[in-house]
Amino acid sequence: MKTNTNPEQLVFGLDIGTRSVVGTVGYKKNAREFIVIAQSVRFHETRAMLDGQIHDISAVAETVGEVRRELEKKTGKKLTDVCVAAAGRVLKTHTIRTDYGLGEEMTITDELIRSMELIGVEQANSELRAKEKSDVTYFCVGYSVIRYYLGDVPMLSLEGHKGSRIGADILATFLPQDVVDGLNAATDRAGLNVVNLTLEPIAAINLAIPEKFRLLNLALVDIGAGTSDICITKGGSVVAYGMIPCAGDYLTEAIMTEYLVEFNTAEEIKLALSENKKKISYTDIMGLKQSVLPSEVRKVLDKPMRELAKQIAEKITKLNGNKGVSAIFVVGGGGKNPDFVKILSESARLSKDRVALRGEEVLNDVHFLEEDIVKDPMLVTPIGICLNYYEQNNNFIFVKCNDDLVKLYDNGRLTVMDAAMGIGFPNENLFPKRGKELDFTVNGQRRLIRGEAGESAVITINGKPASIASPVVRNDEIKISESTAGTDAHATISDLDGIKGSIIFYVNGKKVSCPKLVTNGTELVTEMYDIKSGDDIKVLDYYTVDKLIEYMDVDREGTVMVNNVIALGDEKLYENFTVDFGITNADLTAAERENGTLAKQEAKEISKSITIKVNGQNVVMTGQSDYTFVNILDFYPFDIAEGNGRDLFMTVNGQKAEFITPVADQDEVDLKWV
Repeated sequence: MKTNTNPEQLVFGLDIGTRSVVGTVGYKKNAREFIVIAQSVRFHETRAMLDGQIHDISAVAETVGEVRRELEKKTGKKLTDVCVAAAGRVLKTHTIRTDYGLGEEMTITDELIRSMELIGVEQANSELRAKEKSDVTYFCVGYSVIRYYLGDVPMLSLEGHKGSRIGADILATFLPQDVVDGLNAATDRAGLNVVNLTLEPIAAINLAIPEKFRLLNLALVDIGAGTSDICITKGGSVVAYGMIPCAGDYLTEAIMTEYLVEFNTAEEIKLALSENKKKISYTDIMGLKQSVLPSEVRKVLDKPMRELAKQIAEKITKLNGNKGVSAIFVVGGGGKNPDFVKILSESARLSKDRVALRGEEVLNDVHFLEEDIVKDPMLVTPIGICLNYYEQNNNFIFVKCNDDLVKLYDNGRLTVMDAAMGIGFPNENLFPKRGKELDFTVNGQRRLIRGEAGESAVITINGKPASIASPVVRNDEIKISESTAGTDAHATISDLDGIKGSIIFYVNGKKVSCPKLVTNGTELVTEMYDIKSGDDIKVLDYYTVDKLIEYMDVDREGTVMVNNVIALGDEKLYENFTVDFGITNADLTAAERENGTLAKQEAKEISKSITIKVNGQNVVMTGQSDYTFVNILDFYPFDIAEGNGRDLFMTVNGQKAEFITPVADQDEVDLKWV
């Protein structure tokens, strides 16, 4: 066949049904007219599909390949891109209200509207997964906007308006990924790339119920071989989708049982009812030639047709909010039986003129270059699949991401990130993940040590290295391996700032340098201690007498004097304190004894309180009968370890003092680093 069409204009659509594969090649002549330049129909030789789902991928691919080759022969064109539609066998629908804040008032463009719609579809997908509580991945095969909002005001259209917030009520339709993968695998084996995927009732409604009719509460039923797909219109939009797994094959199987024939013969008997034959001849499985009157076949089909009509009517009522619709349109080969429309009207409690088979009257703007094509209800869905391409092609592309087919709104700036979002790939698995952090305190100050960063996700596009910012185009194949986590944060006491250094004491006249003591809570820890989150680390600026003796590993003999004053084991020793070990009572003078342990015990009965001024601040000292300068450190907050090379300035009543200088009531003391 020779045509005058530009190859770039051609659209190739496939209606892959339970009984047959219908291929259509055509193009849009103008806004209304669609020209079909070639069609091909092939029936499955085996029951490779059941209830609209592919079971034998190889067999379906072979049938698709035969259709493609015949159409290529008829058109003289190489066909590589194809539009397909899925049956609603396991269709899931979800309605959601989505809002999109624009930040500031601006003119609303088509791109903003599409972005808002896709956000709504993603919300619907997330809510569906949560509702189903399963690991099934769902693919959005189509959606319709029930109502737009400008702020909170319902609108029929948003483009060109100004606003800061837009929204929509969106009805999204989903199929399990394995159903979509089956379609994709069959077309791929036949040498075709899927460029547009929709749902069969969505494709059918484009022709059967034009938008000008959708203000009415109508139902469209696409009765195929394995499934009857249904959609409901109201208020200008499609408001519900559904299906029942019962259609033309249910009638064929009744004929098989009654006349003892195999499936294809039963199908021929059923189709002969529309041909006005006086008798229908057939051969049963015993090899006997038989004949039957059409009226007898219609009696056999009466019961299964009433059951099919009853299921369809009940589903329509349920989808329509438990109310009847105003009218029902029927398309598809399964509804062509002469009695079916009448039976369906009875089941739906509608007058006969409110239930109609849609065929030639909705194909007025469709012109076939092949003269032997008869316009009937079987062509509505195949032509609708082609027309759906024009609605979606300018806005959406298909790519594969981690073997999942994903549909993306093509704004000209699509990246790997968009594809990852399209399959629900978690953002945190794209970017390097840090190991666990350490969160603890040192001397009351919070410390946070972060874990090491891991590796970014490994990404390829069509086998070549890429990044999350790499652009993607139609039919790209993207692989994403999730990012890795780095090593957890680790630190020991020796790694901390301010830990290193030492405290200087003068022990028995010699300078002794001692490492700073560190505690975690109440427990002393070494510099090799592995810090854990929640630890409360403190670096001490003192030793006790007992700790100093333990560190120096000496035997405790005799009396210990600190700054020439007898000291007990828990006495605190600060920077530059003098300590003398091994002093006996015989070595002590009377004055030292008075200031020593015996004097301290005796002083418990005659202890007194004094008030002095330290750096201008009143300080009350209690518990002893006499006080020296060093006792001030027990009552006044002063860090003796923060010298950092500076000199300690100490005076009592303006006179230079030492730690052993006595202090009395009303004395004025200066204590600071200079």
